[in-house]
Amino acid sequence: MRLRSLLLSAVVCLLVAAPAHAQSALENAAQALRDSAVYVDPDAERSLSERQQARLRELIAESGAGPMYIAVLPASARDQAGGDTTAALREIARDLREPGVYAGVIGDSFRAGSLGADVPAGELASASLDAKGTDGTYAVLADFVRRVGDARAEGGSGGSGRGGGGGGGFPFLLLLLLGVPLAAFALSRRRQRKREAEYARAELEEVKEVAREDLVALGDDIRALDLDVQMPDADPEGKQHYNQAVERYTDAEQALDRVQRPEDVERVTSALEEGRWAMSAAKAELAGGEAPERRPPCFFDPRHGPSVGEVEWAPQGGQPRPVPVCAADLQRINDGMDPEARRVPVGGQMVPYWQAGPAYMPWAGGFFGGGLLPGLFVGSLLGGGMGLMGGAMMDDAFAADGGDFGGGDFADFGGGGDFGGGDFGGGDF
Repeated sequence: MRLRSLLLSAVVCLLVAAPAHAQSALENAAQALRDSAVYVDPDAERSLSERQQARLRELIAESGAGPMYIAVLPASARDQAGGDTTAALREIARDLREPGVYAGVIGDSFRAGSLGADVPAGELASASLDAKGTDGTYAVLADFVRRVGDARAEGGSGGSGRGGGGGGGFPFLLLLLLGVPLAAFALSRRRQRKREAEYARAELEEVKEVAREDLVALGDDIRALDLDVQMPDADPEGKQHYNQAVERYTDAEQALDRVQRPEDVERVTSALEEGRWAMSAAKAELAGGEAPERRPPCFFDPRHGPSVGEVEWAPQGGQPRPVPVCAADLQRINDGMDPEARRVPVGGQMVPYWQAGPAYMPWAGGFFGGGLLPGLFVGSLLGGGMGLMGGAMMDDAFAADGGDFGGGDFADFGGGGDFGGGDFGGGDF
């Protein structure tokens, strides 16, 4: 009897706890937004990196968009408000009870509204989603923040000021004197961010072009072996490795089409590395030999194919380290000559890839992953390569968060419900 009572009590506790847990996502968001302008639920499908969250907070301050509260939540959060995304965002605003602009990415839906602020947040959300929906969650939110900042600058401070009446000319003059340099600083920062974003896009195109050259080189090798594979007496294992190379070529080609950030290039070169080894194996087997040992590609140029050994080598001003090397470059080094290094474009210059800056690290990582070259490659980048970047770290290089985003049907959500008015609108990614 006592056991039955204990079990019954446990069941009752679980039933009571379930509704409370179901409301936790919205409550947690409201609680977190009391301390930070941006909150991202750990389970959110469209999550933002820590860097992106920090950049949004900076952007809110720089653009004058605040007070603003941004929540990124999982799709399940809308179930806590009857399945309505707008209602979920209103719940957060109702719990927080702070005037300002509210924006929420809940699942694949983006909504925004204003509480005590003269800002057409719903219209601006729709405009941002229309303009940046294919660029990722961060891009949409950053664009929205800028639009709100511009709207506040054009239409006043919104809900932040309730008072009226005198105050005299001196306070106004003081505010004017303070506001001019602050506005100039904000404009300068905005232009700097724009230049950095443009530089990041140009840099990404350079890295993609280098990866495309690698793809073309593997494709040429594959086509050159077509006739040998079609011969009646072609070695079965050679044909199998040939087909493997073709599959990896296709994988690399598809990955290249999806590249949005330098980090994405690693998937391309990883497939190319496997495909190039498979081609070396196919050539050897179709010629009556055996497949070579699976080794990393030549450090000096991965297009040279798998390495045959290691050699002590150092970049200019660096310390000697063992690096994998192909037979041709090994012979050149033994003859006292420089290896044939892969040179890549960086800001109009052609430099060895290990001096080309951080954007090329994922490109090389696909070829030499697994910590194969922990000292030489990373050390060279942090040494000589950073100077080519002009000191710009390019926060906006991390703007795109990847994924395949579609357009959305925008809805005009009029009326702010019972928590203070305003308009809520937006759409779906």
